[in-house]
Amino acid sequence: MARATSTARDELGNELRRLRAERRAADVATALGWSESKLSRIETAHTGITEPDLDRLLTLYGVRVEDRDRLRELARRGRARAWWTPYRSSVPDPYDEYVALEAEAILISEWEPQVVPGLLQTDEYARAVIEVGADVGAVETIQRRLALRMARQAVLTRDPTPVLRIVLDEAVLHREVGGPEVLRRQLARLVEASERPGVELLVLPFSAGAHAGMTEPFMVLEFEPGTRAPVVHSEGLTGGLFRVKPTDVDVYRDALSDLRERSMSAEMSRTAIAEREEALRVLTAS
Repeated sequence: MARATSTARDELGNELRRLRAERRAADVATALGWSESKLSRIETAHTGITEPDLDRLLTLYGVRVEDRDRLRELARRGRARAWWTPYRSSVPDPYDEYVALEAEAILISEWEPQVVPGLLQTDEYARAVIEVGADVGAVETIQRRLALRMARQAVLTRDPTPVLRIVLDEAVLHREVGGPEVLRRQLARLVEASERPGVELLVLPFSAGAHAGMTEPFMVLEFEPGTRAPVVHSEGLTGGLFRVKPTDVDVYRDALSDLRERSMSAEMSRTAIAEREEALRVLTAS
């Protein structure tokens, strides 16, 4: 299946379908001297569009020249080769879309009850997580997914850096993914990450009891004002699921608020992570 190089193609395709309105695709294609399949591929984000072709299409739709800059920028970004292109063969389509959204987000808020989130994983911890994936078989697939996961972490050093808000269940500090020594080094990484500007790392203690995030891990991605609406992403055994309806997004935002309120403070969370790391240090040294 063909894949768009970024979410820019999807946004542009949606805009072009909206602008076409009640016009028949066949009539538009005929007027431009295109095949109907060419127009369909552009609208469904299976191919990019050149600037001259875009201008002809927008002229046909009656879009004023001064109103075309945003659509031209989407087309330009859609033609660009995404940085994660070399890894695509090893991940399902929904994950490809997720990476594109993550790369554009300015605020990433995540609840994780099972494992350390991918953006903060060490390579050895990430390998241990990837190796038990339900759809992983070949060693090459593991290697490529690991390389992609490590490459994704560059988003935290871009300019400007996104704000990262993470809530971890206390169980994550005790689940020995990869063994106690791998977990210990992972926790040391978390302590370092919690001290970075723009990173909020909170631990939800066992004593919090029932809470709004008991059914699933999830992430809320938010973007530059005026670009796109927030998106919720949740991960399953067979791939990710996206939610974009404002009412759905509000439910997940409310759940995050509940989780943050029930969590330890950032300072107490850092102390809890450091104490667990020290306990593992003593255990592995004996």
